[in-house]
Amino acid sequence: MIKKNNVVLCSLALAALLSGCGTTGVQAPVVERHPSSSSAAASDPRDRDPAYYTVKRGDTLLRIALEHGQNYRDLVAWNDLSNPNDIKVDQVLRVLPPNGDTGGAQTSAIVMPPATEIKPAAPVVPKKTGPRGEKRAYSDATLAELRADGGATDAKPAPAPAPATTVAAAPAAAAAPAASAPGDEKISWMWPSEGKVIGTFDEGKNKGVDIAGKAGQQVVAAGAGKVMYAGSGIRGYGNLVIVKHSNSLLSAYAHNRSILVKEGQNVNKGQAIAEMGDSDADRVKLHFEIRQQGKPVDPSKFLPNR
Repeated sequence: MIKKNNVVLCSLALAALLSGCGTTGVQAPVVERHPSSSSAAASDPRDRDPAYYTVKRGDTLLRIALEHGQNYRDLVAWNDLSNPNDIKVDQVLRVLPPNGDTGGAQTSAIVMPPATEIKPAAPVVPKKTGPRGEKRAYSDATLAELRADGGATDAKPAPAPAPATTVAAAPAAAAAPAASAPGDEKISWMWPSEGKVIGTFDEGKNKGVDIAGKAGQQVVAAGAGKVMYAGSGIRGYGNLVIVKHSNSLLSAYAHNRSILVKEGQNVNKGQAIAEMGDSDADRVKLHFEIRQQGKPVDPSKFLPNR
């Protein structure tokens, strides 16, 4: 009898305990979680397509274009952008031509709202042992901001193309690397200036080759293309010219005494584009780079032997 009563009492106590738990009104907090915009962007199937790029903090349209070997005007057209300076973090942009288009088509003129004022470069830059503080590194933000700010417009009027005899004839061009994009192997290259090579390509240290010479010595386009940049606002490069040769290949010519071409100008292989100098350098020399899809590559893989 006592055992039965104990069982009954235990059952009643358990029922009361369960009832109390159900009526206290205290519940574990519930947090409604929404996927962040970054997660949403990452789930976009286009983000895994090399034809598309997801905008990151600090990006500019021109920086994105440079890193993908494209002209920013094409990115504007491919993405129906009304303001090239107004792109958002996690925005997905097309960075390769749609429908097999070869790219490079120029759209109507687009006004880039200036962010800061950059003074035009003087034709001759005084010799320096170090970069000016207001200049920016070439590898990251650089060209994008400079062109958006209007800093790439100061240059001397273009002279008539230099005759082919101004630079010694080059041997047949070396074969382009296997990783080059279709059509890149058709580009004919030559050395941009005569002189002794005093610095070779070293990934992470020297992004190109350095060629010694005399002040005022002619610097020529290493291949046919269009001038993407001509100015002196990029830290460590002095008076700089950048030529686009294809959708993936650019060449850069730094430390010039003066610049002889303007942005948007078409140039021929061997045409004079600058005069050698020592702007932002410790001696007279030409620093020459080739960039493939925005990344520095060894120019010796493109230039002919000499």
